[in-house]
This record gives sequence, structure tokens and C-alpha cells, in this order.
Amino acid sequence: MKTLVIGLASRDAIRARARIIARGEHKPAPDEPKIWFTSMRSLAEVLSDDNRALLRLIHEAKPESVNRLAELSGRAPSNLSRTLRTMEHYGLVELRRQSRQVRPVAKASEFLIRAA
Repeated sequence: MKTLVIGLASRDAIRARARIIARGEHKPAPDEPKIWFTSMRSLAEVLSDDNRALLRLIHEAKPESVNRLAELSGRAPSNLSRTLRTMEHYGLVELRRQSRQVRPVAKASEFLIRAA
């Protein structure tokens, strides 16, 4: 499992960075953040203690479905699905669709946070 670099900056700073990258004026280095948050509050909500424990559980148990993950974690499947979709939006989890099931895959379990 790799360490994911997360950036914390204002919405304007994130947009400005995206523009200079799109114009080709800056090529992001491999160690630069790939995921950005606009506030510590939103970062703390997504990477809460419970959600980091969930990422570890996904990484270690490698559940074959969201329902199996719900059983392992003791969380309700509907609540868990909502959390996983949020984590997928930020690139922390990949939800692989396999026939009639969705298999969660953790993309990282360790994080390096860089605040601008």
C-alpha cells in the first residue's frame, strides 16, 4: 500500500494550479499532491478515525463485496455505500464492479498532508 500525498489549499489556489498545469506551464512532480481539500474540516471528515480504520480493513481483509465489508465492519450497508462513494470521489477507494457485486479496493492507507 502506498502513501498518498494530500494537499490543502483554497479553492482559488487549487483552480489556479489546475490552470497552469493545463496550459503546460507546470508539470506536477510525482511527490506533489494528487488529491486536494479546501479545508481542514472536509479533510478531517473524509479521513476520520473510523474511515482510516475502514481503509485498513479493506486493505487487510480484501472483501469481495460491499455487503461483506458491512459484515466485517459492523456498519449498515447503506451508510457504508455512502462513505465509500465519498472516498471514491477523492481517490481513496476504487469500487470495482464485478457482475452483480461491487468490490471495494483501498488505494492508500497512509497519508502525507501538505498545507499551502
